[in-house]
Parts: sequence; structure tokens; C-alpha cells
Amino acid sequence: MQGETARVMSLAIAKTTLSQREIHLAKSRLSALVKVLYVIASTPMSEPTNRDENGSGELKIYFLPNLFTAGNLFCGFLALTIIVNAPSLYHLQPPYADLSTQFLAAKQSIYWALELVLLACVFDLLDGRVARMGGYESPFGREFDSLADIVSFGLVPAFLVQRIVLSDVFREDMPELGWFIASVYVICGALRLARFNCLSAMESEGKNRGEETGSHSNEFVGFPIPAAAGLVASITYFLIWFEDNEFTKGNWKFALPVLLLFLSAMMVSKVKYPTFKKVNLRSSRSFLVMVVAGILIGLMFTVGRKYALPIGVPLLFILYLVYGFVRPYIPRRARRDIEEDSG
Repeated sequence: MQGETARVMSLAIAKTTLSQREIHLAKSRLSALVKVLYVIASTPMSEPTNRDENGSGELKIYFLPNLFTAGNLFCGFLALTIIVNAPSLYHLQPPYADLSTQFLAAKQSIYWALELVLLACVFDLLDGRVARMGGYESPFGREFDSLADIVSFGLVPAFLVQRIVLSDVFREDMPELGWFIASVYVICGALRLARFNCLSAMESEGKNRGEETGSHSNEFVGFPIPAAAGLVASITYFLIWFEDNEFTKGNWKFALPVLLLFLSAMMVSKVKYPTFKKVNLRSSRSFLVMVVAGILIGLMFTVGRKYALPIGVPLLFILYLVYGFVRPYIPRRARRDIEEDSG
């Protein structure tokens, strides 16, 4: 009897010891879980910062270059707003009494929109130049610039051609075809910008690793989207200026959709164009160069003021477009004299 009692007491003590061990193990696991949850809760939920060109983890946002980029985006948005609100070139709308008065109002609105696109091109040129001159290049600036470009140089030219040409051509039959032609330009422009950003990021990573980079910093692969938008805007300006009231009746307006599709293909092509980044505007120039530059500026603002925008600007963009095709056949030394500046 006593042996049975001792055995029962031993079993009870063993069960009690096992229970205490299980409780201790559960407490340990619970304590570890609480620590993990505390660490997770105390970690700040912030977005990871991009590394700058020097490899640091701080997000670089420089004021002046991004201010020019914001000006680019503002011009694009304002141009798009003006195009949307502009009266039709073809169909009489209230409150206008006749179509000729409405055409003048529409032409003035389109002129404003086109000039804003060209001003956006100037802002786009300045933001990159200022960033390079001051050492203010950053991944943030590159991405912000691309977002501004797709609005000012992608959406605005496509919507412009859709509004003044395609909407009339395909008004009765298949208006979707006009939308498609305009959308091709926007899509190709977005692809062009995405490829540019990828190549720039790859080049930056290579520099950080001490590797030799290619010629991406000195060449554009494909026709740049700001130049494409400038060409569309300046050619449109020229056609309206040249034909005036005959623009809606003539056939030259049909060149704009063709130009839009051609530039779409050029933007995603592998034709290389110079960036002119090595041209040093701060270096000294000869006296003759300064005299010629002064004369040209004077002519542009006096005698050539009437013709500089409708004729001079389109010629400038056309020369840049053609230069990409003839560039491989130009001797290397002559090409270097055109595209670079030894200072």
C-alpha cells in the first residue's frame, strides 16, 4: 500500500515538473515573439531612399534644376489646357458669329500653345545644363524630368495633331483611328524615356563600380522626345502661318500625322544623336565669334523677328533630325569639332 502511494506521488511530481517546463518554454517563446513584434513596430515605415551618384543613401533634390523642370511641366500643362479649350478650326461654335472670326481665335490659341511647347523645350535644355554645370545631377532629377517630358513633349503634341487634323479627318468615319495614331506617338515617347533612364542608371552603376562606361552620356539613342515635340510644334506653327485661312482647306495639314508617326519610329530607333554636353558655354571665345553671335541675335529680334519663329525654329529642328542620319558619314575630327568644345 505504501509502495503504491509512493508511486502515485512520484508520478504527480513528474507531471508537475513537466508542466512547469512547458510553461517556462511557452513563456520563452511568447517573450521572443513580443520582442520581434516590438522591433517591427518600432521600425519607421518610410520609403527606401535612392542612392545618389556617389553611392550615398540620401535622396538628392536640388532646387534650381528641378525648378526649371517644374517650369517645363507647367508649360506643358498650360499648353494642353489651351488646346482643349480652343475653338474648332472647322465647325462654327457659339459665341462666334462667323467661321472666320472663330478661326482667328482658334489660331491665336494654337499659337499660344505652340509657343508654350517651345518654351518647355528651353526649360528642358536649361535644367540639364544647370544640373551639369553645378554638379547637381541626381536620380530624382532624372525621374522628375522624364515625368515632365511625357506631358509636355508626349501628350501635348499628340493631342495637338489630334485636335487640329485627325479629329476632322476621321470625324465621320472611324474616329478611333485618329486616336490610335496620336497614341502611338505617346507610347513611343514613353518607351524612349524609359530606355533613356535605364541606360543612365546602368551608366551610373558602372561609374560607381569603377568600370568604363559607354558613350551614352555623349549620345542619345533615338531621336530625343523634346526635339520631336519641338519639330511638331514648329512645323505646325509654320503651316498655320504660311497658309493662314487656307490651312483648313489645303492638304499640307495631312503632313502632320505622317510626321507624328515618323517621329514615333525615330524615337524608338537606334539612330544616335549628339547631346552637345561637352560644349562649354563658360569658355572663352574669339572676338569674331562674339561679333557674329551679336549680329545674329540682333537680326533675330529686329529684321528676323517676323520669320525667326515660323521659319528659323523649324529649320533648326530639321537640321538636327537630318544630322543623325548623316553623322556616321562625317569624319571623326569634323564631328568632334561640331559636337565638342575643348574650351
